[in-house]
Amino acid sequence: MSIDGVTDLWGELLGAQPDPPGLLVLLTALAGLLAVAYRPVWRVARNAVTIAHEGGHALFALLTGRRLRGIRLEFDTSGLTLSSGRPTGLGMILTLLGGYIAPSLVGVLGAWLLGGNRITLLLWLAVVLLLLMLINVRNLFGVVSLVVTGAIVFAVSWFAGPEVQAAFAYAGVWFLLFGGVRPVFELQSLRRRGRMPGSDADQLAHITHVPAVFYVGLFLIVNLAALAVGAFLLAGQWLPETV
Repeated sequence: MSIDGVTDLWGELLGAQPDPPGLLVLLTALAGLLAVAYRPVWRVARNAVTIAHEGGHALFALLTGRRLRGIRLEFDTSGLTLSSGRPTGLGMILTLLGGYIAPSLVGVLGAWLLGGNRITLLLWLAVVLLLLMLINVRNLFGVVSLVVTGAIVFAVSWFAGPEVQAAFAYAGVWFLLFGGVRPVFELQSLRRRGRMPGSDADQLAHITHVPAVFYVGLFLIVNLAALAVGAFLLAGQWLPETV
């Protein structure tokens, strides 16, 4: 590739795309909400939330100096991230906290980028993050899941037109914002029935001697706040046209 080609590619990556139609922002919000609320779709789409969840554990583990040992993504949309280091302390606490809040925080980051019309940048960042996770995945389904997801995002970013890219990016961000909330309710429902004794909240309770329900509530508060912030950032793309 020539220097001019690299310059053009870099400019396209960092440049702002045209404002999407206001109706597109609204329709993708509805699509994201339906994907989370409609169980048959959620069972499949939840894999994206699991990827972000385990990625959150991995990122916080690395940021706190823990050694990442591997990530597993399972067919039933569950996952497991293993790291080594002190079994207690701030590093372990932040690593455990990072999972349930990660999809929502990624959604806020995506909403911020979309608020600046950095659609291509958002898609390419997603591809890079998926590749970084792929390096650390330790099971076949996890590899397949990340490769397929990454291939879809790359294909949209490379081959699709601006309208399709915008629809895909907005739908994905809305899905993460809504999709970060539902697993918290699922977590508490399973805990109430005694089916998740080793959940992140219960591990945090064991380490800190604070009831697990406190952490469930903390996850919910953070994710609802992220949904509100993300919705505010995205609403700026369509409110001026609908008022």
